[in-house]
Amino acid sequence: MARTPLLQLSDISLTFGGNPVFARLDLVIQPGDRVALVGRNGSGKSTLMKVIAGVVEPDTGGRVLAPGTTVGYMEQDPDLAGFDTLGAFAAAHLPESDAYKVEMVAEGLKFDPATKVAAASGGERRRAALARLLAGAPSLLLLDEPTNHLDIQAIGWLEGQLSETRNAFVIISHDRAFLRALTRATLWVDRGVVRRQEQGFAAFEDWRDKVWAEEDLARHKLDRKIRAEARWAVEGISARRKRNQGRVRALQNLRAERAATIRRQGAAAMALESGPKSGKRVIEARGISKTFGGRQILHDFTLRIHRGERVALVGPNGAGKTTLLNLLTGALPPDTGEVTLGANVEMALFDQNRVALDPDMTLWESLTGDAQMRVSGQADQVMVRGQPRHVVGYLKDFLFDEAQARAPVRTLSGGEKARLLLARIMARQSNLLVLDEPTNDLDVETLDLLQDLLGEYDGTVLLVSHDRDFLDRVATTTIAMEGDARATVYAGGWSDYRAQRQPDAAPEKPRAKPTPPRAAPQRQPRQGLTFTERHRLAELPGLIGRLEAEIARLEALLSDPELFTRDPLKFKKVSEALAQRQEALASAEEEWLTLEDKAG
Repeated sequence: MARTPLLQLSDISLTFGGNPVFARLDLVIQPGDRVALVGRNGSGKSTLMKVIAGVVEPDTGGRVLAPGTTVGYMEQDPDLAGFDTLGAFAAAHLPESDAYKVEMVAEGLKFDPATKVAAASGGERRRAALARLLAGAPSLLLLDEPTNHLDIQAIGWLEGQLSETRNAFVIISHDRAFLRALTRATLWVDRGVVRRQEQGFAAFEDWRDKVWAEEDLARHKLDRKIRAEARWAVEGISARRKRNQGRVRALQNLRAERAATIRRQGAAAMALESGPKSGKRVIEARGISKTFGGRQILHDFTLRIHRGERVALVGPNGAGKTTLLNLLTGALPPDTGEVTLGANVEMALFDQNRVALDPDMTLWESLTGDAQMRVSGQADQVMVRGQPRHVVGYLKDFLFDEAQARAPVRTLSGGEKARLLLARIMARQSNLLVLDEPTNDLDVETLDLLQDLLGEYDGTVLLVSHDRDFLDRVATTTIAMEGDARATVYAGGWSDYRAQRQPDAAPEKPRAKPTPPRAAPQRQPRQGLTFTERHRLAELPGLIGRLEAEIARLEALLSDPELFTRDPLKFKKVSEALAQRQEALASAEEEWLTLEDKAG
């Protein structure tokens, strides 16, 4: 017996600003559907979600809901006007007896329902909107980028909630791991056409590539036929007139068919060029600590970053990832210890808050107003990696059209702002890229390109991200911060960190510094040492203990006899990390013994 659809769209057509978005669209959502809604930035995903939600009325066609069906829609920019607190907004449509559900969801999403709306950040507002949706438990949940502004722990919590629900949902997200884990069907918006496949996002890219390959083959056959008919039109014009005119009309029809073909949007023509090579040692942090407002963010952290490393910082919101990033780059001074940047470091920064973008400036002004990009005496030229380029031509490389060049930045979507910021930093030569949440709002294809560019980049990368798949693809080293003022270094990306970390273990409390190997119990440093040497001698036991723990974890990974056959790249990363840690341990032990002898 056929199921009654929850929602049905029939013959939907919609035009914005004279441009058709959808034409003759039919769509059905069944009870229990778990759907990924995917497509390029600007393809119409959010617009289609609003049509499904009933927020946007189509020009033609119908939207039918099954009796008793409730639809909940979480948009990217929720309107909280008229509410005093985030909790009041989240509980607005709940009976008083169900208000406790908001508290439960708020705990999982990590926001305080008592926060005043006027004082709430954009991320807190989005989490409140998500809490409102989840607490209401509608028959159909519509989620537009729900993982933006969530940390990895909150994403995992949300993933668990959605995996257990029996209600249907449609999700727009750039987070591959999230979509792979949850979806069983895929809606693909591409050039005004919406295709559906009864497989989850895990099968999407193979499906997309197959469709595009079939398109390319059909276009090639059509082009070949047009060339053959055009050749006949030139060479056979003296044949019988009646038959000639029929073939000429057929040729015109073929050309009209080819002209009506909507070309796929190409990938952004992004490029990264590293400047002069930095020294082998890019950043060295020795015993750094930081406290804000009486709360210790980081305690006694030591790290050395070499040229070519891709270092990811992970952990819950508020754990101190951006603080550590600022400490390592010299933007923030440590309370104790010191940070040294290596020779010839040229840094480029991608900031998660997009502070480099003035919302009232045009895209044109955002590029030409940058002193490092300005070409003297040329108002329409920008300097791109040492070469002058026309502003519009360079913007087109990042998929902006000419009309957008004079539009203000505030009119851009989140993905477009991310692309504009990438355009700014990629115009410069650099050998140290600092990327704070670069993956938010970017579509899958742009993420793929960014990943490839980082893989080929002949410099060093510092990265903060909550995108687990992106971390696995890019990072060679992961620094985990879990809110206890400790930062622990692991080899590899997110999955490697999870494999090395004790499963489901609570964050360890700071331990007493172990006695170094090959040494008698510690003695008080004596007057033979300088102040800096006494400080260094006091911190070395902690460093040695951490290196020994990391070496033990790496050796445990390499003890797997199948690792090399199963994952040779991971085996290489772990082996290199082990060699680095062993070298660092030998150096630290030697330094400890030298200082101890001097103290004695």
